[in-house]
Amino acid sequence: MNIKVNGKTETIKEKSLAIAGLLKFSKVENPEMVSVQRNGAFVNKENFDTTYLEDGDEIDFIYFMGGGAHQRTVMKGEGL
Repeated sequence: MNIKVNGKTETIKEKSLAIAGLLKFSKVENPEMVSVQRNGAFVNKENFDTTYLEDGDEIDFIYFMGGGAHQRTVMKGEGL
């Protein structure tokens, strides 16, 4: 089956693959920290094992990053 993962076409040889398997196949580190969209709809994490991919699916892995205030570097009294 052919699917798109983050915009890149991937050929999957397995006839049956759930999202949890795709995360392993894609070597995603910390899959518990990733949200997944399938054809534009978010998939609940509790359904990763039971949501199976179909030919032509478009999958996006969404990584959320922590943020905060950016600290400026100051040299000789001037901000860079």
